[in-house]
Amino acid sequence: MTKRYCLTLDLKDDPKLVAEYKRYHESIWPEITKSIKDAGIIDLEIYLLGTRMFMVMEVDEQFSPEKKAKADRENPKVREWEELMWRFQKPLSNAKPGEKWLLMERIFKLER
Repeated sequence: MTKRYCLTLDLKDDPKLVAEYKRYHESIWPEITKSIKDAGIIDLEIYLLGTRMFMVMEVDEQFSPEKKAKADRENPKVREWEELMWRFQKPLSNAKPGEKWLLMERIFKLER
């Protein structure tokens, strides 16, 4: 049984920074990929339109956002990656201090 999380975040409005951010995501550090998979994330995609990003995560039953956040705080390489990515990212206007990716609310689902 999988669950889907959809999150959003903005990039800074600077074409050079956006291009650099995209380059980093062409070759994610292996430690980051490992931390994602180890958390129970089965699939993860990020989409970009202008400066608005949209992330879709498919997770298994072992995934917990709280456990993932704790593991990330304890992993020096993930902390390094997150600090680097924060150079390109900016919080949404309704984000609390320190919040990055915000969980989106599903408002419609096409039923078969």
